[in-house]
Amino acid sequence: MTPTQAAFPATRFRRLRRTAALRGLVQETRLHVENLIWPIFVTDVSGADVEVPSMPGVRRLTIDGAVAAAETAATLGIPALCLFPYTDPALKTEGCEEAWNPENLSNRAVRAIKAAVPDIAVMTDVALDPYNANGHDGIVRDGVILNDETVEALVRMALAQAEAGADILG
Repeated sequence: MTPTQAAFPATRFRRLRRTAALRGLVQETRLHVENLIWPIFVTDVSGADVEVPSMPGVRRLTIDGAVAAAETAATLGIPALCLFPYTDPALKTEGCEEAWNPENLSNRAVRAIKAAVPDIAVMTDVALDPYNANGHDGIVRDGVILNDETVEALVRMALAQAEAGADILG
């Protein structure tokens, strides 16, 4: 009796799973290098190439380091980077004004990367927590999240990122 003729439950009908060739032909999901996005944590700290304390093995890079990472990504066939800024605490405020500054760290990194590696896709994080003095992702006043002000800030931030050359806003 062949495997497909045996009585259930002794044989289950998985004939498309029997060999690597069959599995390769019928698999639904394939992960390739061109599906990858390289997260880059960027900092203004001069000469920095420091580990992110909460993520062992992950480092914060300067803008020059982020450009070098973009060049490496392009060489490896990785099509996209996603930038996450580490904002100087002195620039953080309750109103998050640095978030839409055209010259903030993230926007300068986008411009530098796109100038060096124009074909790589650069994603940015539309989030206020890197710019908020209290670390929240929304504008908070007197313990209340101000939704309308937060949305306005996020729109201003997204526009600044798009103007800097970001390909995908996330």
